[in-house]
Amino acid sequence: METDNPGTAQEPGKNARNALRGAALGYFVDMFDIYLPVIVIAPALMYFVRAGTDLSTTSLVGGSIFAAALLGRPVGAAIFGHFADTLGRRRATFVAVAGFGVCTLLLGLLPGYQSWGSMAIITFIGLRFVGGIFLGGEYTAANPLAMESAPPGRRGLYSAIINCGFGLAYAACSLITLALLHWLPSATVDSAYVQWGWRIPFFIGAALSFALLGYYRFAVGESELWRGAEHTRSPIRQLFSSGGARRFGQIFVLMTGIWLASETATAILPIVLRVDTGLTSTTTTAVLTVSFLFLLPVNLTTGVLGQRYGRRRALIVLAVLALTVAMLTYFLLASGHPGNLFVVCLLSAVTVAIIVVPFGILPAYINERFTLGVRSSGYGLAYSLPVILPSFYSFYQLWLGHIMPAKYTALVLLGVGALCALAGAVWGPETKDAQLGSTRLEEELVAG
Repeated sequence: METDNPGTAQEPGKNARNALRGAALGYFVDMFDIYLPVIVIAPALMYFVRAGTDLSTTSLVGGSIFAAALLGRPVGAAIFGHFADTLGRRRATFVAVAGFGVCTLLLGLLPGYQSWGSMAIITFIGLRFVGGIFLGGEYTAANPLAMESAPPGRRGLYSAIINCGFGLAYAACSLITLALLHWLPSATVDSAYVQWGWRIPFFIGAALSFALLGYYRFAVGESELWRGAEHTRSPIRQLFSSGGARRFGQIFVLMTGIWLASETATAILPIVLRVDTGLTSTTTTAVLTVSFLFLLPVNLTTGVLGQRYGRRRALIVLAVLALTVAMLTYFLLASGHPGNLFVVCLLSAVTVAIIVVPFGILPAYINERFTLGVRSSGYGLAYSLPVILPSFYSFYQLWLGHIMPAKYTALVLLGVGALCALAGAVWGPETKDAQLGSTRLEEELVAG
């Protein structure tokens, strides 16, 4: 493993390239594991619940499985952020990856309701929560390592490349599930997909995790900036001192909005396409796969433009587009009369791109908002803690459904999320010229 050859201000060295690959693969595996329940488990959820369970209860169980991992992420950010700031980014990444690899493997081995009764779903949700802790630790350590290793002029591109794992993972989950459902029946609890087919993607996720573990073991070195810094014993305490609380509050508002808006694209849009637009499950999966693949070039373009014209400006523009264009495209899809399949696919792709692409700016933007000694703690908590309120999106929809048509409830969540994201982006400073090796407050380094 080589840690020398750091590169120039614009040309990356070997460790910078390896750290980028590790962070990108890590985020891919993270998103792959996060969306396994949404895509893979959904057709097999009857395996974990009692026969005859009504649709609303089944939906809440599915939402709880999804939320459990999200709720574990802030816990992991706090734990692994501390270790990444005090013991090293690479070491913390290594432990986190090993942890969620084991959890994903165990999930794939779980028996169902027929064998364990209610303990099957309770264990599943519990393992998802523990896995979420380790998943939260992975990007808390790996992304600061990649950003600190990146040439300053390429942080925007590196940030976007890391986030490409989002679209690729969602598309991969969809394609694997589509292939399995094509070959394996899933109509009853005794069918092949419900009994064992759903396990295959979990085993794939575990194998990817262990491959990532080997990559960090042999290819990725520690952040040179972290190596050369003095390390505090209490990074979280230092994070909220000397104006840090205000900085954290700004990102919390921004991220709460981005997470809430993203739920409408990743968790609710599949239901809109199946129920309101009237697509079959297979066609829905195909449309979502195309939509998330379309996200990739948009994501890279936004990262480059954000590096050139400013990340704050890019976040503001995207929030405005979410309030206007994405609200309109989402409305057309939910109305049930968007047109032919090509129009449905186009509307879905535009909706997903506008709502999800801000995540491509965040690895650079949030890391640039925190100083070296508390960067992992700041990045991890600011990225993860705001996911708690948005993770209960299904409960908000149930409440909104009492006062408005249920199919339009996602528009309220999208609007509120976009407004919060806009407020957070306007509140914060520009960061693209921040010096990541600095130990001073970022407000002293960048213009508001």
